[in-house]
Amino acid sequence: MSKMLPMAAALFFFYAAVALLRAAGSQAAVVEHTFVVKQVYMRHLCNDTLATVVNGQFPGPPVEATEGDTVIVHLVNESPFEITIHWHGVKQRLTCWADGAGMVTQCPIQPNSTFTYRFKVDGQEGTLWWHSHVSILRATLHGIIIIRPKSGSYPFKNQPHMDVPIIISEWWQRDLMKVDKNFSNGGSFSDNPAGATINGKLGDQYNCSGVVEDNFVLNVERGKTYLLRLVNGALFSEYYFKVAGHKFTVVGADANYITPYTTDVVAIAPGETFDVLMVADAPPCRYYMAALANQPPAPDPQIPVFASRGIVQYTDMDRCRTQAPPPMPEMPDQHDTTTTFYFHGNLSGLPTHPLLPQLRGRIDEHLFVTLGKGTVCRDDKPSCKRGGSDEAVEVAYMNNVSFRLPDKMSLLEARQYEYGGGGNDVAAVVVEELPTRPPSVFNFTDPALIPVGPGAPLEKLEATRKATTVRRFRHNATVEVVFQSTATMQSDSNPMHLHGHDFFVLAQGHGNYDRARHVRTYNLVDPLLKNTVQVPRLGWAAVRFVADNPGAWFMHCHFEFHIAMGMATVFEVANGATPEDTLPPPPSDLPKCIHKKE
Repeated sequence: MSKMLPMAAALFFFYAAVALLRAAGSQAAVVEHTFVVKQVYMRHLCNDTLATVVNGQFPGPPVEATEGDTVIVHLVNESPFEITIHWHGVKQRLTCWADGAGMVTQCPIQPNSTFTYRFKVDGQEGTLWWHSHVSILRATLHGIIIIRPKSGSYPFKNQPHMDVPIIISEWWQRDLMKVDKNFSNGGSFSDNPAGATINGKLGDQYNCSGVVEDNFVLNVERGKTYLLRLVNGALFSEYYFKVAGHKFTVVGADANYITPYTTDVVAIAPGETFDVLMVADAPPCRYYMAALANQPPAPDPQIPVFASRGIVQYTDMDRCRTQAPPPMPEMPDQHDTTTTFYFHGNLSGLPTHPLLPQLRGRIDEHLFVTLGKGTVCRDDKPSCKRGGSDEAVEVAYMNNVSFRLPDKMSLLEARQYEYGGGGNDVAAVVVEELPTRPPSVFNFTDPALIPVGPGAPLEKLEATRKATTVRRFRHNATVEVVFQSTATMQSDSNPMHLHGHDFFVLAQGHGNYDRARHVRTYNLVDPLLKNTVQVPRLGWAAVRFVADNPGAWFMHCHFEFHIAMGMATVFEVANGATPEDTLPPPPSDLPKCIHKKE
C-alpha cells in the first residue's frame, strides 16, 4: 500500500519534475525584457506633457511570445511613483505572485527599486495586454501581449499576411495622480482626457495653431489578409471601431478563439481585446479607420466626445481613381448603446472546451452582484447627510460595499501567512466576505435613481459602506456570478474583469435579472470565454467559471473611475490537494510594503 509523501517532499519532487520538463521542452523559449519606467516629456496639442512610460514609448513595448514560453520582465522603476505591472488576461497558473495587482498580490515597487516578473503563457493564444495596476498610471503605462500558436498557423481558414496591433487609448494633459485622488474622493467631471488615440496617435481631426496631429497609417496590399489585434487601453470609455469600405471577421476574444463572426463594427470596452481579420479588398485608395467613444445619454453626467482616426492606405495607390479625402466610416451615434449590446451578444465560443461539462453540472456557488454608485460619510463617520451633501463622498460598489485596499500587507501575503504562520501585519489586514446578494431588492434599472439630490429616490435606498471584501472558494468549485448594472447615480455599462481565470459568458439582457425566466436563455453549448465581460447599460450578464487556480484574484470594473471609487473585490481560491494545485511560496525579491507615516 502506498503512502502519501509529506507535502514539503511532494512539492520538491513536483517542482523538480517541472524544471526537468522545461529543460527537455526544446520548443519552449524564454522571452526576456527590461522595462524601465520613467517620466519623459511628450508633445501633443501644442503642449509638452510629462508622461510616465516604459522605455520612453507610448504605448509601451510589445511582449511577443509563443504559447508555452516563459516570460521574464525586469522592471526598473525610475519614476517618482509606486508601480506594479499587471499582465492582463494571463492565467498566471501557480504564479499569482506575478499577477501585479497592487496590494492584492504584491506591495508596489518603490521608486529606484526593481522587481522581476516571471510567468508562463500556457494554454492561451491571441491578444492580451499589460498595464500599470497602481493608481491611474495605466493611462500611459500599457502595451500589447501577443501569444502565437506553437504550430505557426491559426485554426481559421484565412491565414493572415501580417499582425497589426491596434491599441485604442487616450491622451491626458492633466496630473494623473491628482485625477486619481479626485476620483478616490468622489469624482470630478472636469477630469477628462484631451483626446483619444490609436497606437499613440491622436489623428488629423486634432490640431493646434494649424499643426495637425499625426495619424496612425496602415499600409496594405490588395488581396491580403491582416490580423488586427485590438486592445482598449482607455481609462474612461468603450469604443466603436470601424474602417471605411471594409468588413471584419472576429476570430478571437481575450486570447480565446471564437466562432468566426462577420461585422463592419467592433465594440470594445476597456480591458477587452479582440482578434479581427480584415481583407484588403477595396479599390486601391486611402480609407479612414475610426474609433469613437460611446456613453449613456442624459440624465447621466455628460463628458466630451472622444474620437480618433487613422488611415488604411493601399500600396498601389497610384491606381486610385479619386484624389478626394479618404472616406470616413459611418459611425454609430455616441449615445448608441444598442450596437454594443448586439455585438457582444452575437459572439460565441467553441463547443469543445474541456471545462464545459463541469459548467453544465452542479453549481457550487451562486452570486448576484449589483454594480452601481452610492455615497459614504466622510472620514468614516457613522452618520451624515447624503443626497449630494458635502458630508458624503461618492463611491462605486459591488452589492453596496465599496472596496478598500489594505495598506500594510497585500492580501495574497496575508493569505500565505494565515496558512503558513507568521507575519506581524496579518492582524492589520481586516477583511469581510463579499455579500452573496445586495442588502435590498428594488427596481435596479429605474432611471429615476440617476439624479442625485435631497429627497431623490436613491437617498431612501442608500446602504453603502466601505470595506476590504474577499470571497473564498474551495479549489475546483464551479461558480456562477450574475452581474446586474444599476441606475444608481449613473447608468453606465460595466466591463468586469477577473484576474487569474477566464469565465464563460452564458447570457446577457436588459432590465432586471429574473433567474426563473432568464436561466432558460443560458448558452451552455458554445458560450464565449473571456476575462472581461461587458455588463450592458441598465442590464445584466451571467457568467460561470471554475475556481481552479489558487491565489487571491482581483475582480473589478475596468473603467478607471469605477475601480478608483471602489467597484472591486477579491476572489480567493484555495489550494488543491496536490502539489500541482498548490501555490508556491512568494519569490525572494517580492517587494516590501513601505508604511507611510500618518
